Amino acid sequence: MAADARDPLTPMETRTDATTRALPAPAPGPLADTSTPYDVPPPAVHGCWYPSADPGGGHVAFICDRAGVPQLWTAPVAGEEVRRLDADPNPVAEVSWSPDGRWIAYTVAPDGGELTSVLCVRPDGTGRRLLAGGEPGTSARLGCWQHDGSAVAVTVTDSAPPGRPFAARPGADGVSRPARAGRDGRAVLLEPGAPRPGPTTGAVDGDRTTSAGEPEPRALSAYLVDPEGMSAPVLLASERGAANQRVCDLSRDGRLALVYRGPRGRREALVVRTGDRVVTCALPVADGDPWIGGFSPDAGTVWLRSDGDREHAALVAAHLDPRGHLLGTTVAAQRPDCGLELLALGRDGRSAMLAWNVRGVSELEVTELTAARSPGLPAGVPSSRSASAGAARAVGLPHEVVTRIEPTADPDVPVVALSGSRRHPGVWWLPHGLPLRTPWSSRDEDAFPEGRTPARPMPMSPVARDGLVLGGWYYRAPGRSPGEPAPCVLHLHGGPEEQERPVLDPLYLELLGRGLDVFAPDVRGSSGHGRSFVDADLGTGRFDAINDVADCAAHVMVRGLADPRRMAVMGRSYGGYLVMASLVWHPDLFRTGVAVCGMSDLTTFFAGTEPWIAQSAAHKYGHPEHDRELLRALSPMSRIDALRVPVLAVHGEHDTNVPPGESEQFVRAARERGLEAERLLLRHEGHDFRRSDNRRLFRRTAADWLERHLAG
Repeated sequence: MAADARDPLTPMETRTDATTRALPAPAPGPLADTSTPYDVPPPAVHGCWYPSADPGGGHVAFICDRAGVPQLWTAPVAGEEVRRLDADPNPVAEVSWSPDGRWIAYTVAPDGGELTSVLCVRPDGTGRRLLAGGEPGTSARLGCWQHDGSAVAVTVTDSAPPGRPFAARPGADGVSRPARAGRDGRAVLLEPGAPRPGPTTGAVDGDRTTSAGEPEPRALSAYLVDPEGMSAPVLLASERGAANQRVCDLSRDGRLALVYRGPRGRREALVVRTGDRVVTCALPVADGDPWIGGFSPDAGTVWLRSDGDREHAALVAAHLDPRGHLLGTTVAAQRPDCGLELLALGRDGRSAMLAWNVRGVSELEVTELTAARSPGLPAGVPSSRSASAGAARAVGLPHEVVTRIEPTADPDVPVVALSGSRRHPGVWWLPHGLPLRTPWSSRDEDAFPEGRTPARPMPMSPVARDGLVLGGWYYRAPGRSPGEPAPCVLHLHGGPEEQERPVLDPLYLELLGRGLDVFAPDVRGSSGHGRSFVDADLGTGRFDAINDVADCAAHVMVRGLADPRRMAVMGRSYGGYLVMASLVWHPDLFRTGVAVCGMSDLTTFFAGTEPWIAQSAAHKYGHPEHDRELLRALSPMSRIDALRVPVLAVHGEHDTNVPPGESEQFVRAARERGLEAERLLLRHEGHDFRRSDNRRLFRRTAADWLERHLAG
């Protein structure tokens, strides 16, 4: 892959926002210790995920829900002595052990909402401190550690009034026009008033052009924070109107930072000089896991998971000069028919673990990295000899999907988080390729109630009416004869860019236990099938995605798996939107629907969602002002008179991604038309349901509803 020809930053330097534009630096503050030994036997079914290893690799910090809510725990990889480091009821989302072993940083979601805070605690449970995100209305996310462990990067976010990124503003002729969202737009961090490089001029803020008279959009500012509080925070980057920002790596000498930014579909990695905050180059990277790469030991190469100008993500080496400028890029590892999903560099920077997504199933490899640049490499000219990945060594896995890779001090003993169709999320360590389950992860044999083990899901490849081949997995209820058409629930994932994977979903178990089959398809817009497939639902392609739902239902009916008279549709987030859309576009196809955290009216959704969600959604669905008529046509509420079947809507009370009003207005409209409609509002939850009691309530309520309406 050659140097990005679209990138105007390659021949010049651009400075990040000045300190006066940044948010106030976070001030670490002490919190009460809540560490507790935990000698109560865990429930047979619990999940462990997101491991982060200590410097020696003998212990890991991880997230576990054995006490009913995802919390921070530590344990030895080969022992059973677990300890809960934070017993507060706020769900934990991410974990990172410092390279010097003195601190564990982690992200929490207060009251289950979407605004998060970053905390840290010592491995013995003492010294718990708030690092960022404690001020009302702000949020913070966790970045990488400095390699000596002296500071951790955090991104601090203020909040802006909903919908602000799309306010109309006057142009040069004085006429007020809305901003437009374009996939090929290039945005960089610029100092105030600096012109955008290239043909477009004007002040640039994040992913949009702004005017002086427009209200200030929200800002994201990344800092290095000393957990001890002995040193003042150091500003690394600041950006107004940003959709995303995370510091993924710092060079070993501290000169360069790797910043992940941009809305989905337009993600990029910026190389930023920490001394003067100059952005020296920007490179396209893939959606999905935000930890998109890191520097080689000498900072002469940045290894990235990138799908720039490619159908599938690959391992790409970006070669830098001593001042961080891009010299060229080469592809170090690729596969012709699948993408690189996870990339984890070894702690010595000379090896990498690669997880490839092969039709929904993970394949794990270990490879050596060679990052030395060829002598005399001219600017802008890549060299095939300048970086390479050695012969890859495959690592066997006991389950289908890798969700996280954590290298340790010994490159031959990594730790991985796994999920699969026959296990709950667990942590395994792989000494020399031998997969060993950690003693504190739940056993595979405990995954199913009363020992009832359903068959593994069957991969499916429905064909849409326009010829596009879709994907998905079909789950057959236990005890059902192969030729018997069954009551079936079509379940739709969120995103739209998520992907259905063969992993154990407690919701599916609940439905299967009620005698209901489950078909979980990937309609167009899903990831894992190539970039063209992801982009196939943009704009008016959304109508085709709605038709894909009907085509998937028809596929399992024709196959004789699903009973045409007893089909239901269910989904969450974007899948919840598709549920409502399918019920009004194909009103005779399904007997009922369950919409979870779904959008019923795209106009009210844009007005109420988080600004960063709105920026990404404009790329997917259309701009709320420029594409107003398209959004109205795509909104289920615009066709509510076609609704003919009962509907259940479920929402978290603190959901700011898709506000609860989206469910409320759909249910109200259904009732006004004489239809049975109910709404379940889950307390202390946001867009994702994290608490065990709420998750059980959701599963049972949804299963009761579906069983009742599909019976007979």
